Amino acid sequence: MVGHTLDDRAAVAALTYCLEMLHNRPHIWDVWAVATVQEEITYGGGLTSAFQLHPSLAVSIDVTFANSPGSPSHLSFPLGKGITLEWGPNTHPILYKALKELAERLEIPFSLEPIPVASGTDTYAMQVVAEGIPNIVIGIPLRYMHTPAEMVAIKDIARAGRLATEFISQLDEKFMEQLIWED
Repeated sequence: MVGHTLDDRAAVAALTYCLEMLHNRPHIWDVWAVATVQEEITYGGGLTSAFQLHPSLAVSIDVTFANSPGSPSHLSFPLGKGITLEWGPNTHPILYKALKELAERLEIPFSLEPIPVASGTDTYAMQVVAEGIPNIVIGIPLRYMHTPAEMVAIKDIARAGRLATEFISQLDEKFMEQLIWED
């Protein structure tokens, strides 16, 4: 699909798909879905939403850079070949491990997206608000980001929504006990 402002309409579409699937799936955790603003500038929406809702954990869905002519291959990901799972200082390692193992089990293709600094997504905002919220980003590769002709693969939107749905559906009351740092 090609169009303008797919950053972050693609993530809202994945979130909508997730919520539609959750409507008919049993899950024991309460789910809050939030579409925020200004994550690349002030983190305004991420900070205020996280502070108000105070979630136990968060899974953000956002776009990431897809391969395009002239883009460095180590900073971009194939369009239509799967989602990304962010790994960096804002990612909780147990959430990464849980989503990685789930994606592998479900045969959802994904790439590791190393983010050595704050990612420009709401993960940083949620990590530092109040006492901090464990979180991770599921990325949807998007070509020509911030242009009038952004391009995204619809199947990657569906993959992001499905992974979020399956993760929420399998959460049990003891999951938070696993969120400890291991040496």
